[in-house]
Amino acid sequence: MQEKSRWKGIKSIGMICKTTEQSGKQVTERRYYISSLPLNVELFARTVREHWSVEVMHWHLDVTFKEDANTTLDKTAAQNLNIINKWCLSILKLFDVGKKLSLRKKRYCISMNARKYLEQILSL
Repeated sequence: MQEKSRWKGIKSIGMICKTTEQSGKQVTERRYYISSLPLNVELFARTVREHWSVEVMHWHLDVTFKEDANTTLDKTAAQNLNIINKWCLSILKLFDVGKKLSLRKKRYCISMNARKYLEQILSL
């Protein structure tokens, strides 16, 4: 903590332990956070969960729609495309193509036979 003076406004340090199962083994991952939040466990946990839910959505947008590679220069067009991608992402999450597929593969599957799925999509 010798560098603490460089972090103006720091009020807390937190750690989250995440345990998952990978290849039949339990794996524990620790993430550390410095924060300007007051020392409050419930607030810290809620804030971290909210942060990661946003990160997961951005990851899905990038993997499914290659959003990070988008070079749309017009701000209004870029915002409209982002709204459409989020809307499509929510539809893909709800939509069932009969097989367990990634969102990217679902998108591809639907695009290859749009007429087959159009009525089902519109009824969501």
